[in-house]
Amino acid sequence: MIAIGCDHGGFELKNKIIEYLEKNNIDYKDFGTYSTESTDYPIYGKKVAESVASGECEKGILICTTGIGISITANKVKGIRAALCHDVFSAKSTRLHNNANILAMGGGVIGTGLALEITDAFLNTEFSNEERHIRRVNMIEQ
Repeated sequence: MIAIGCDHGGFELKNKIIEYLEKNNIDYKDFGTYSTESTDYPIYGKKVAESVASGECEKGILICTTGIGISITANKVKGIRAALCHDVFSAKSTRLHNNANILAMGGGVIGTGLALEITDAFLNTEFSNEERHIRRVNMIEQ
């Protein structure tokens, strides 16, 4: 199950990613927002992060205008490793090396096509389980 959330700046991109999830038969839970009306990104960043940290959802996707504020919010929740990615290489690398469990993107920074490629890379790349990466993830968690 994928947790997904956004503020008003990420609403349109969130809907495109939901279409991708549905097309690929990926279960998701939409934590909002549900319109382009101005709202506060920390509300949604926290909801998604808490659902991932609790184990309710396996991974999360967060979107605001830049991806910055919502990723900062998510990273305040214990057990969350949210990565702001605006390219496919970073999305793959953060899964391989950091075992990131939330992808953050900026709806005002990247277009739909690239965002879908990034989403696909993030969701379909497994953690490497190499000792050096396990050690580093453990250091992050301490």
